[in-house]
Amino acid sequence: MAVDSLKSITKNNIAPVYLIHGVNAFMSKKIRDKIVDYTLNEEDKEFNLSLYDLEETSIDQVLEDAETLPFLGDKRVVVAKNAAFLTAEKSKDKVEHDLAKLQQYVEQPPSFSTLILLAPYEKLDERKKITKLLKKQAAYIEANEFGEKEMKQWIHNLLSKDGVNMDEDAVTLLIQLVGLNVTLVTNEIEKMVLYVGQDGVITKEVVLKLVAKTLEQNVFTLIDAVIQRKVSTALNMYQDLLRNNEEPIKILSLLATQFRLIYHTKQLSSQGYGQQQIAQTIKVHPFRVKIALQQSRSFEEQQLKEILKDLAEADYEMKTGKMDKALILQLFLLKRAQ
Repeated sequence: MAVDSLKSITKNNIAPVYLIHGVNAFMSKKIRDKIVDYTLNEEDKEFNLSLYDLEETSIDQVLEDAETLPFLGDKRVVVAKNAAFLTAEKSKDKVEHDLAKLQQYVEQPPSFSTLILLAPYEKLDERKKITKLLKKQAAYIEANEFGEKEMKQWIHNLLSKDGVNMDEDAVTLLIQLVGLNVTLVTNEIEKMVLYVGQDGVITKEVVLKLVAKTLEQNVFTLIDAVIQRKVSTALNMYQDLLRNNEEPIKILSLLATQFRLIYHTKQLSSQGYGQQQIAQTIKVHPFRVKIALQQSRSFEEQQLKEILKDLAEADYEMKTGKMDKALILQLFLLKRAQ
């Protein structure tokens, strides 16, 4: 887990070669920066820190730099991103890489250099000799997207630095509103920590007050109001969206997307599929599946079929101009929130 990997990096255990693999760009950068900061002081970074893109520069040139003695310092750090030669993907660039030279380097790295290879891909090609060697010989760190558990751990780690507490309900609400994007979550946490101050407490009310909501998040809350049969709340939220110049047809499209997800998760759950199996089957993040499963408990399958039918009819009426678009969606909400 990237959260634990970040903690494991200390000044006394910097490895000569790192392979950071995964699509979580925020964590990948955090890990890379921590290695650099623990290896070089600010003055040394100017002369002894090199950054390369392997889509533009060959690994041969990168290794030549890594094998060059540091200038006016003890250590050198060389960072090379986009190591596509570790995957099964066909390279889009015309750069040729001498992987035999990389193999020799990994087996006998110089003591004065730290080489960091970044592979921002979902999968590596485990059949390749160089991939196997790097995973065995180098310090291998995964920086994949967070699940709900990892995100909650990340949030609590951020809060602990300022002695701030956060209600579990508030944590859950934050993740529902922002999703599992670590950059967005971190930005919102930093904003709320400033608001409550050191040793403060972040509650659901604070989250609702401070966290900026996208249209998708507002539609998610709108669906919750429909599920709970809160007619006035649903209509007020809808009017707020219209006042913010949101298009009824776009709101309708997002409602249809979420209700289809709720329907599919309920269907698969009734067939014995677990949360992870459902996510893999319909290719949706497990956290979104978890929320949809919770929402699906408020409906029978037949009700969801009727809702999807109503949404399809509303879509047809909007596109054919049978009635005012805003009124069409208002009538749908009135019908479903009662």
